[in-house]
Amino acid sequence: MAGSEKYRKLYVSDIDAGKTYVYDILDAGELSEKRLFCEMGSDGMTLDKHGNVYLTGNGVTVFNRDGKKIYHIPIEEEWTSNVTFGGKHNDILFITASKSVYTLPTRVKGTR
Repeated sequence: MAGSEKYRKLYVSDIDAGKTYVYDILDAGELSEKRLFCEMGSDGMTLDKHGNVYLTGNGVTVFNRDGKKIYHIPIEEEWTSNVTFGGKHNDILFITASKSVYTLPTRVKGTR
């Protein structure tokens, strides 16, 4: 699960069903009805400042705000389990995998 106050969205992944859903965050903290965001489930996810969603599994797959796959970050391990932005400027992507933790400097910052 990952959310964005800026974009007023909450993303929830169902790894077993292989799907990720999105809700609009409404006034008073209520949520809209769930909508299918993409046909990929995930163990971990994060968002960047542009509203792109990063999902783990086979490497890291990046989707734009419309749920369209825009990029894939390959990781030479069996599985990636979590992903988040960090570092002094919040522009380093941290990826946990089956046996290692990877850091990837990026040109984009994560949401806070």
